[in-house]
Amino acid sequence: MQTLTPVILSGGSGTRLWPLSRELCPKQLLPLVGRRTLLQDTALRSRNLAQQGAPPIVVCSEAHRFLVAEQLREIEVRPQATVLEPKGRNTAPALAIAALLARQADKGARSSPSRGASEPILLVSPADHVILDTAAFAAAISAACDAARAGFVVTLGVVPDRPETGYGHIERGADQGRWSLVDKFVEKPELATAKRYVESGRYLWNSGMFVCTPSTYLEELERHSNVIYRACVRAVGEATVDDDFTRLGSAFLDCPSDSIDYAVMEKTAKAAVVPLDAGWSDVGSWSALYDVLEKDADGNVARGDVVLEGCKNSYVLSTSRLVAAIGLEGFVVIETPDAVAVLPRHDAQRIKAVVDRLKRSGRIEVRDTATPTARRTEQ
Repeated sequence: MQTLTPVILSGGSGTRLWPLSRELCPKQLLPLVGRRTLLQDTALRSRNLAQQGAPPIVVCSEAHRFLVAEQLREIEVRPQATVLEPKGRNTAPALAIAALLARQADKGARSSPSRGASEPILLVSPADHVILDTAAFAAAISAACDAARAGFVVTLGVVPDRPETGYGHIERGADQGRWSLVDKFVEKPELATAKRYVESGRYLWNSGMFVCTPSTYLEELERHSNVIYRACVRAVGEATVDDDFTRLGSAFLDCPSDSIDYAVMEKTAKAAVVPLDAGWSDVGSWSALYDVLEKDADGNVARGDVVLEGCKNSYVLSTSRLVAAIGLEGFVVIETPDAVAVLPRHDAQRIKAVVDRLKRSGRIEVRDTATPTARRTEQ
């Protein structure tokens, strides 16, 4: 029987939810929705699905290793490996490393190399996503496992509830029952195109979650992105383990940076997709986070020491002092001890431009961690 091995990708630069999120403490390490951090929610959700499966493989940066380890210890999740990337190289190499380690562990547990029905199935999840309906998520993973057993690399495609220009899209091809072949991947569309996609019922949002066997992914990576494959094989071959951390060899620095979508999914003939309708969000902006949080009668979200007067459809967060807002409509206000951001919800993505300017001017507020104050917002 095939086990399910969660792979948790915990990268991130802490730009889209600045000033709460910082380089040293990106959004997956913050309790943005409840008392647990997004990383903790992801790990527990994966563990519940895996049941008797293998412990997770976690891929993160050297800078985040102690926060990641401590947060997983708090929820009693002990990874089979915590891989430290010497430098971020995007999701395609990260999954390659996890697949190599999972196959290595599986072979070590057997007298002969595994293949096909015996090898584990990888559930690949970014650590910074929100999923509200865990039952619907479990059903989608079950369908994805069927496709993975049939030799496909499976992506979860979010069923759209509105036209969306901020996500890549997937067009479904031939129906296979609980899953479909992928016809094509589409870059982030213009609004008019996004409206047509929703009306057609054939397009899904690209979630960045995948299900596959190690062998299928590695074979397709070797075929379509051989430079990445070879660099990752060398990096794992040179890896060392100390204090429960797996440090990759220097060959990883020679690996090109690329996403799973570009390196494999858009090139392979083995791409499949499963629809996901489970209250998913990548909380990729303050507006997206606002959408998944409970609101008051005026459509406001107030966190921390906040007083609102005549405000509507706004998100106001305080981490260290009283914040009073008057007459705001459709705004986001984020207060931290060293920075305050005020922006319209509809323009939330422009926070990245501000962070880029701060980086160029060498401002320390981009890097400093906000973890101690962030936890106060849930108390």
